[in-house]
Amino acid sequence: MRPGVVVSGSLAQRPDRGGHAWVFLQYLLGLRRLGWDVTFLDRLEPEMCRDARGRPARVEDSEQLRYLRRVMEGFGLEDDFAVLYDGGRQVLGLTRREVMERVRHSGFLLNVMGFLDDDEILAATPLKVFLDIDPGFGQMWHELGLADVFAGHDRHVSIGENLARPDCGIPDCGLDWITTPQPVVRAHWAPDAGAPLPREGAFSSVVSWRGPFGPIEYQGRTYGLRVHEFRRFTSLPRLTSERFELALEIDPADEEDRRRLAGNGWTILDPRVEAGDPWSYREFIHHSAAEFLVAKNLYVETRGGWLSDRSLCYLASGRPVLAQDTGFTQSYPTGEGLLAYRTLEEAEDGVARIRRDYRRHSAAALDLAAEYFDSDRVLSRLLGKLGVA
Repeated sequence: MRPGVVVSGSLAQRPDRGGHAWVFLQYLLGLRRLGWDVTFLDRLEPEMCRDARGRPARVEDSEQLRYLRRVMEGFGLEDDFAVLYDGGRQVLGLTRREVMERVRHSGFLLNVMGFLDDDEILAATPLKVFLDIDPGFGQMWHELGLADVFAGHDRHVSIGENLARPDCGIPDCGLDWITTPQPVVRAHWAPDAGAPLPREGAFSSVVSWRGPFGPIEYQGRTYGLRVHEFRRFTSLPRLTSERFELALEIDPADEEDRRRLAGNGWTILDPRVEAGDPWSYREFIHHSAAEFLVAKNLYVETRGGWLSDRSLCYLASGRPVLAQDTGFTQSYPTGEGLLAYRTLEEAEDGVARIRRDYRRHSAAALDLAAEYFDSDRVLSRLLGKLGVA
């Protein structure tokens, strides 16, 4: 009998965000490659469900469920998912009985940010693993008494690879953290054989200006969001005379920031059009020359070692990444394929270095993805650390 694993996360609540879907797909598809039977659990509440015109809808007719079904079917997971609706009173996809059977016979549950809160399912799970993909937020909420997303889990895993190191500003909350890079299933990202490299393409990224969480005040400091870092680098296109494109989710209240970006040469694109599903998200990356990554202020200031799952998709596509340093330089070699910057001057220099020898940096990006972030390697090590290999 093949081993089973259950992954739980918030995919359906965020339709038309292809990059967000890939966060879960990398684990589901990666674990399936290693021989595991995988099950994905999501949840929706009545107030979340909308039709294509944004009107309240029954869950069966909602865009949220439509999008989830399309993603699952597109990757051969149509028989391996369930949606807990209305507090779990209704279950779509797999039946509750089928879910419980899979949970009881699973090796473990990978609960992304503690998303699953169904008491019956959690009680039946032999090993409950919390996966932290936003290092710093949950830990500071915990220490401030605002929320405890870690409670009820047996093991705790974070992609903040510097967590618990002396120079990391993220509290460990008294927990024994397992750290890991994020996986990328390279078979889904490899550029087409013989396809020319888009060396004249744009430096790009797919980002949210603010994201779902607000700034945090902790121990006398305010830790901010991506907007608070990005404003420092607004002038980069004008300084380099290069093309920069952002598939940018930005609120109308930030119109002044949008105008400032456009005035400095940024091309602002609609992320729902350019990267609204996993396939268009991949195409957007493949048509880019490289990624220019700006991190959330909290990631930068805490030096937690966060590196975006999106950046790994660029690397696995042979696209170099110029990323703001969050401390990941302590774990991975930089300078070829993956370049780090802290200041505007260093960002400008990184752009020039990539352009001077694009082919070398593209090849190095592929090598880095294979050596450090390949899902077979990353997930095998993680399974070993969890004792379920």
